[in-house]
Order: sequence, then C-alpha cells, then structure tokens
Amino acid sequence: MKMRTPWLSFLFSIVAIQCIASATELNEASVFPEAVNFDTGGLRREVFPRGFVFGTATSAYQVEGMANKDGRGPSIWDEFAKIPGIIADNKTAEVTVDQYHRYKEDVDIMANLNFDAYRFSISWSRIFPYGTGKINWKGVAYYNRLINYLLQRGITPYANLYHYDLPLALEKRYNGLLSHNVVKDFADYADFCFKTFGDRVKNWMTFNEPRVVAALGYDNGFHAPGRCSKAFGNCSAGNSATEPYIVAHNLILSHAAAVQRYREKYQEKQKGRIGILLDFVWYEPLTRSKADNYAAQRARDFHVGWFIHPIVYGEYPKTMRNIVGNRLPKFSQEEVKIVKGSIDFVGINQYTTYYMSNSNQSKPKPKQLGYQQDWNVGFFYAKNGIPVGPRAYSYWLYNVPWGLYKALIYIKERYGNPTVILSENGMDDPGSVTLPKGLHDTTRINFYRGYLLQLKKAVDNGANVVGYFAWSLLDNFEWRLGYTSRFGIVYVDFNNLKRYPKMSAYWFKKLLTRKKH
Repeated sequence: MKMRTPWLSFLFSIVAIQCIASATELNEASVFPEAVNFDTGGLRREVFPRGFVFGTATSAYQVEGMANKDGRGPSIWDEFAKIPGIIADNKTAEVTVDQYHRYKEDVDIMANLNFDAYRFSISWSRIFPYGTGKINWKGVAYYNRLINYLLQRGITPYANLYHYDLPLALEKRYNGLLSHNVVKDFADYADFCFKTFGDRVKNWMTFNEPRVVAALGYDNGFHAPGRCSKAFGNCSAGNSATEPYIVAHNLILSHAAAVQRYREKYQEKQKGRIGILLDFVWYEPLTRSKADNYAAQRARDFHVGWFIHPIVYGEYPKTMRNIVGNRLPKFSQEEVKIVKGSIDFVGINQYTTYYMSNSNQSKPKPKQLGYQQDWNVGFFYAKNGIPVGPRAYSYWLYNVPWGLYKALIYIKERYGNPTVILSENGMDDPGSVTLPKGLHDTTRINFYRGYLLQLKKAVDNGANVVGYFAWSLLDNFEWRLGYTSRFGIVYVDFNNLKRYPKMSAYWFKKLLTRKKH
C-alpha cells in the first residue's frame, strides 16, 4: 500500500505514538485504525486450499536469550560470537529479545494477528548441555511451557530440532559435524524430543538449511564453527575442498536416522509428520545460451539438489558426482535405504533470485578447490544494468517474486511433487531504523504480497504447497549482522525489548481474518 494523502501520513504518526504508549495492546481500534485500507492484492484465506497453514518463524538462538542460564550449555555460535569483529558491534545473543521470558506476549501477538502456527527451534544444548547424557530439565520445562501456551491460544507448534546451534561439547569432543558420531547423538536427541513433546507436537523438522551449515561453516568460515581453507576466509583450520561435503553427508545421515526413529517408535501413535528445511535461491540463466542454462542447473544441483536429491532419489545429483569426484562421500546400500524417502514434507526457505552465467569457464582453473569453486559459475545481481529486483537491507536479498514461483514449480517437476511448506520468506530493514519508520514498513507489505501471489500461482498450477511461514515474527539477533538487520513483522526496541507490531503485521491480520458465516 502507498501513503497517498497527507492526512493518512498524519494518521500514521498518531498511530505510531499510540503504539509507543501501548506496546502489545493489539486492539486495532486503539493501535491501528481501520481507516488504513490494506491492499492484499486479492489475497485472503479463502483463495488458498482448505487447511492451508499460515505461520511465523523464529529460531532459538535468535530469540530466546538466557544463553548461559537455567542450565543451557554453550553452542558453537556462543563460542564463535566471542571472536572480536565476528558479530556487528561485537553484540551477543545472551539476551537477544528474551522470548524465554516473554513467550506468552509473543504468542498472544501471533494469535491476535490470526496466525495458525509457530515454527520455532529447540536448542539442543538447552536440553542436553553436553550434547549427550545429562538432561537439563529446566530447558525441557521451558519448551513444555511454550508448547502448552501455543496450544492454549490455538497456535499449532512446528518444532525444528536444529538451527545452526550444535552443542559446543560435541565440537570439542569429536569435531562435531565432521564426525560420523554426530549421527547417533542427533538421533538420540531427536528421540528424546519426540518422546517428551510429541504428544502435542505433530509437525517436526530435523535441520534448518543444512546447506548453509555446511557451506558457510566449512567452505568460507562465515558461520560457526568458522572452518575453511586459507584461500577462502580468515580461518584457523579447515579444508574447503572436502569438509563441506563430509558435513553435508553427516547432516543427511543424521536427518535420516532421526526420521527412522520417529517412524519406528512414535509416528503411528503420535500421528505426526517429519521433514527437513532447505534453502533455495532461484538461479536464472543470465542469457538464453546453452552454457548459461547449464550453469544455472549446476548451481541448482549444488544448492538445493545437494540435499533433496539424495532424500528423494538416494544419491547425489550427477552433476555433483562428476565434478566433485572422490571428494564426495558415497552412501552405502544400507544408508540409501534410510535416506531415500526420509521426508513426509520438505520445507523450502525462499527469499531471492540471482542470474547465473558460464563466464567462469574462461578463467584459469583455481589452484585451491572448494565447494563454491566447484560450481564454476558467475553470479550476477543485474542484467543489462537492470537489477534482478529491488534490494532489501541485506546485500544478498533482492525482491524477486517470480523466482519463488519458478523454485516451487522446479521442486514439483524434478522431485515428484512432494508436500511442501514454504518455511521461510521475508525481507529486512536496517537495524538503525527508527520506530515510526520501522512501523511504516510498506516495502515489506509489497514484498509479502508479491511472493504470496506467486505462491498462489504455483499452487494453482499444481504445486503441493500446504503452508507458508513469514520470517520473522520479531526483529532479533541476525547472526553475524547482530542487531543491524530487522526481519520482523513486529518491531523490537532493542533497549527495552518492547514489541510493536508493524503495518505488515496488520496486513497479515487482514489477509488472515476468517469470514464470519
């Protein structure tokens, strides 16, 4: 929606003042007057399939706080964040937005905005401070409180078991995800969660963005544990040519082992479902040339194919096998049996689109091998001087709704039309944005409207998409960006942690209002 008249702008300033006066009061008569006519582009609940789920998403490390309290053990991100200069302004997630204490307020906000579901993650080291063995019952009690209150307010819990935060104890004990030992330890942790929470949680996810874990953690060292070859980042240890592939292999086996436990021990009784969350940038060929088309396909195989191909077909994409050769681990026949078909649904986190070119082919072969080098492609954010879309605050995030449509149709056609949840989608503003400007987030409304219209188009064209989760409910700790980036539909004042729903939150409220019969 565009503010077209001076009186409407004045109205907004009044609204901002009212929001400041009443942080979480969600009666729109006092907070957001009905006079604001939100343009949903014709979108409303009724145009989506019956039972389609709308939710918001967060992760434990980004919102909970209490990082070293109530018995939680440290994770690899706690250790990584201690390195000076790693996090913007050297901030930490020790408090972040304190959902640990403010979860009721946050759940009330979701309920009042008409959302159906909440995708949160469980902190492994809050349950098992040492990764295995001793249980921290205070951590268990927290997740019980959260789950019970979600259900009390009519919000369906979607629990993700791993969002970047491996217990530090396992990193120290056996090099974490580089060791096959993690497979059993993750399955044991997952088993405990199924047993403890599965009477109420019916939607489980094993890993969020395992590709990001493997690539950013072990190819360029940009994420914890910060490993890479010297040529690709400022890392004290690592091997970008082999470690990303070893880690990805162990992540896939860990996922499959957890799914096997769920299916054998819990699923029949608990009647839930389990999947994995994969990030998927859409890669569009820069030109119509055959070479650029091949480059774009290579990029897709190395990105989403790296994980979904083994899960659907029992092996890595042929492109990867040909290029990576003996650096790519192989699945044994026994492993193929548990990996293949190990999803009831797949979550797709989709934000943006880039152009791919084969221009790298003319360059000399790199002396150092690495995962990103193996793609052998050129990345472009513009074509003929025209950006692929308007840029958000993050350098990597361009608003390209048609890329979401292509990504969903690609999953449908290439991977047998699995059940898909669009498990993350959103955009960020700078962390420094003031409260009035932060609340007036018409750019975010335009982003969500554009992407949801394309999601609807994909559904209309046969893509089996059953849910959509906006990232994120709250402005929060944005990994290396710290508090310099805001993805929330709810503005958080990082000084006092007060919550203020943005215009985008009320846009969703309108879209999700149920028709009175």
